[in-house]
Amino acid sequence: MRIAIIGFGNMGQTYAKSFISSGFVNASDIFILNRTEIQKQSRFGIDKENVFTIPVAKFFESDILILAVKPQDFQQLAIAIKPFLKSEHVILSVMAGISVEGMQNALGIQKIVRSMPNIPTQIGEGMTVFCASNAVDRKELFIVQNLINTTGKSIFVEREEMLNAATAVSGSGPAYVFYFMQAMINAAIKLGFSLSEAEFLVSQTFAGSVQLQNRSKFSNEEWIEKVASKGGTTEAALAVFKNNNIQDNILKGIDAANKRAVELGK
Repeated sequence: MRIAIIGFGNMGQTYAKSFISSGFVNASDIFILNRTEIQKQSRFGIDKENVFTIPVAKFFESDILILAVKPQDFQQLAIAIKPFLKSEHVILSVMAGISVEGMQNALGIQKIVRSMPNIPTQIGEGMTVFCASNAVDRKELFIVQNLINTTGKSIFVEREEMLNAATAVSGSGPAYVFYFMQAMINAAIKLGFSLSEAEFLVSQTFAGSVQLQNRSKFSNEEWIEKVASKGGTTEAALAVFKNNNIQDNILKGIDAANKRAVELGK
């Protein structure tokens, strides 16, 4: 299987590195198309002969083409690569806001997989939600999902509009986590911890809590009850959160992110 990656920014590099380190794809079977030259230390063992700065026929002798360019660069790119595309090519897009139909019309091919990864894909702990056009068969979809899963975990959705919801929840989600972590760090410092102590305290609390939840059958509500003893410290904090409608505000924030994702996709 030969994989072609168009665009070698953060996501392009993440995919190349993940494919190779997982052993799913050999470095010799990965091709890169990027507007600028790529230094040897950034190629992850990919041969220089497999790296191109302009579209050429050899680059498109691939089974799956990954579009990892900025959405605003897509229309110009489509014009440049369309003459090289064949009906059997499968396109995997990580571009936000470009619909399956939009890619089909611009590229003149039907096999499109559209995905929404998040930033932890960079360390193999990502969450990707993806959908596919009807032209992509089960075998091709299975291969694409295996490729995606080298960067973490994934969910396939039938309805393309669910990618907007994925953007609001998992795509933007890491920022919500970092926001809450920073608030806890600030609180820890205010209570007397040093910056390094506060960061370590909060980081390990998050990491341990996530692992505990992942390794158990208890729901989040059940874990809250286990931590929050009646009349205790945790209950005091949760009461403040509830009185200030923290959960409702989080829901409103994610809803706002979803609406913005819909707007950007039009």
